[in-house]
Amino acid sequence: MDYDVDVVVAGGGPVGLMLACELRLGGARVAVLERLTEVDATIKGGAITTPSAEALYRRGMLPALAEAQRRAMDRLQAFVRERNGGDGVAGRGLGIVGHFAGIMLRAGLVDRTEPGLDDAGPAAEIAFVAQQDIERLLGRRAEELGVDVRRGVELTRFDADGEAVTVHTDRGAVRAGWLVGCDGGRSTVRKLGGFAFPGTRPEITCHQAVVEMTGAEDVEVGWFATDAGVYTHGPMPGRVVTVEFDGPPADRDAPVTAEDLQARLRRVSGLDVTITGVRTATRFTDHARQVTEYRRGRVLLAGDAAHVHSAFGSQGLSLGIGDAMNLGWKLAAVIAGRAPEGLLDTYTAERHPVGAGVLDWTRAQVAAMRPDPRSRALRGIVRDLAGTVEGTTYLTARLNGGGVRYASPGGHPLTGRSAPDLALADGSRLADHLHGGRALLLDLADDPGLRALAAGYAGRVDALTARCPSRPELAAVLVRPDGFTAWAVDVGAPAPTSTAGLAEALEQWFGVPRGAGVPG
Repeated sequence: MDYDVDVVVAGGGPVGLMLACELRLGGARVAVLERLTEVDATIKGGAITTPSAEALYRRGMLPALAEAQRRAMDRLQAFVRERNGGDGVAGRGLGIVGHFAGIMLRAGLVDRTEPGLDDAGPAAEIAFVAQQDIERLLGRRAEELGVDVRRGVELTRFDADGEAVTVHTDRGAVRAGWLVGCDGGRSTVRKLGGFAFPGTRPEITCHQAVVEMTGAEDVEVGWFATDAGVYTHGPMPGRVVTVEFDGPPADRDAPVTAEDLQARLRRVSGLDVTITGVRTATRFTDHARQVTEYRRGRVLLAGDAAHVHSAFGSQGLSLGIGDAMNLGWKLAAVIAGRAPEGLLDTYTAERHPVGAGVLDWTRAQVAAMRPDPRSRALRGIVRDLAGTVEGTTYLTARLNGGGVRYASPGGHPLTGRSAPDLALADGSRLADHLHGGRALLLDLADDPGLRALAAGYAGRVDALTARCPSRPELAAVLVRPDGFTAWAVDVGAPAPTSTAGLAEALEQWFGVPRGAGVPG
């Protein structure tokens, strides 16, 4: 079939760009259609979770992430010094790792040995990176990889059949093998594609803004619950958030004005502040919906197009990055003929439960923010639990998005989990060997039998023989392109146990070996 491109990605935000980069690494021809002509400067998430930092780290983007975080922390330090009369802050942020419903989680109470909180390597030090910085970083990455990013172009409709998708835009039509909607919570692709989108209706209106104001001397930095709702000030200069349980806005597209922000902040906080200017502002609700399937034929969804929820905890961006990492290598492999189309069925199977968990996480936060007596009693109990090591560790692991485990054959504890960032004897780390977007068989016991099995997957699976002094019990690990463990075995497993399950895992995820009719 003759296509203009293999894949059209509708939406050029971080999720769409991440997906496009993953597809290019897999050899697919991609066109990204983005209606905006430049990065949207409206205030959005200011942090990412460790799995997102891991994903970017595994593609060689850690130095750029670290630099973006350094700039953010410099601004934070200056703000806190100004508020505290010259005293700065040390360590990661303000000694907190995030919040649950505005209840702060202290870094000193987190047990980092728990699954999902350990073994991330340098990526664990990355958190405070704004969504716009992620989008710019991925934009540069897409350009380097040769992705065709078309800004100022909007998808208007599409026609799909069993062989192709014709995407119509305000600049003409594009014929592609596949269409992926990464076009946000109001996704045109989702609506036109007929995806079912069940969920729960909103009960809050939340405003987030960066403002200039007077009378803020008495507004402390942090989250606060009052009889009228919840509000926060900081940690960046001029940032304010208000949460009110007055239902969704009558007109969600109406401009957010200084007068409205001022009235809401006064009402929730009880403080006589005056907002004199608005640099950037947005509103959102706790609308929580998720499509029942992430694929319908040749049309797929990722990011907010597949699931929407409140923005508490900056979960949306990271959830979408996870979707892109999971889908990108699979779709590229199907396009190239390296894997059967059935591989795409694992996209919904693996990512839908993760998305459903995030929706429930945000719903639970709204329940703990309500101002009624029952909810405030619940909030007090959660606050007590957040003062313990066990409680803070649990909440941090959920907030962090780690601990995800995909259903996968094999009984090894690593199977189905994000692979640990192993420190190898030659000074490299596991992530250093994943930059090319291919799978990796890491042979830690110099086992020729393992390498013989991997030889049939040359070009699809890289093989590396190395030593890992910090994990002497590990004999070998098969890592998928998205960084998740497909198979692992420990030292001491007797032959043929040492290779048991490896051939099956290789064929499950990467097709039949070379020489069996499948291209490498």
